[in-house]
Amino acid sequence: MTETPSIQWFPGHMKKTEREIIKSLPLVDIVAELLDARIPLSSQNPVLPKLLGGKPRFIILNKADMADENITRKHIDFFREQGLMTLQTDCTTGKGLKQFEATVRTVLKEKIERNAQKGMSGKTIHAMIVGIPNVGKSTLINRLAGQKKAKTEDRPGVTRNKQWVRVSDTCELLDMPGVLWPKFEDPIVAERLAFTGAVKDDIVDIEALAARLIETLILNYKARLENRYEIEITSDNGYAVLIEIAKKRGFLIRGGEYNTERAAITVLDEYRGKKLGKISLE
Repeated sequence: MTETPSIQWFPGHMKKTEREIIKSLPLVDIVAELLDARIPLSSQNPVLPKLLGGKPRFIILNKADMADENITRKHIDFFREQGLMTLQTDCTTGKGLKQFEATVRTVLKEKIERNAQKGMSGKTIHAMIVGIPNVGKSTLINRLAGQKKAKTEDRPGVTRNKQWVRVSDTCELLDMPGVLWPKFEDPIVAERLAFTGAVKDDIVDIEALAARLIETLILNYKARLENRYEIEITSDNGYAVLIEIAKKRGFLIRGGEYNTERAAITVLDEYRGKKLGKISLE
């Protein structure tokens, strides 16, 4: 088996985001936590519950179109047992987002009823959107707002400042920059985050990362790899499979050696681009 790459990532702006979350909590009624449906447990920041205190919150499983539906249903049951409502979305296409405000109002039902009794039935609801980098916060907000208001880009760490966006007559969202936690205690969590692009590729060994992804996929999705790359996998060593992929794709460098770096980039890009199908990693 390929050695799990060491991954640590906690730039200064993320520490600043933690402080901004705490500072902004009195301004919001509810917190929507975006998780990656492929790795909902690994993408759930363990620092957030402490930061949020008793503020009402719910879970949004984004990128649900990229995850194994059967496994996603189990995750929904898991969060329900914790008393957390869960919404499945695909922010790229907008699927599931029509239920966003309904979910917010369900979670805040008692508060909304109290406001109505005080003659404030049309009071604007303020929701904070939080989550790790590259999970789709800005894309979600843009979809809900119906126009491009929050900056989006397919790489982690794009949103650097909090910003308010009105998405309806009675709902405003506070988009916070993505925040990871100071130390990844579990190396498996760290590599899952790296697989999905939540951690920048330029701080990891790309070949070691792709090799570990291959080894992970061999456990439950071996046929997907074989069909996609037209190879027969006879080894559980990810680097050996990476060489076979480079060989099949004709990735060569000077001297006739196989370009495993190019093969690694290909595997990671095709996994993240859903070319290997709907895959859940936990």
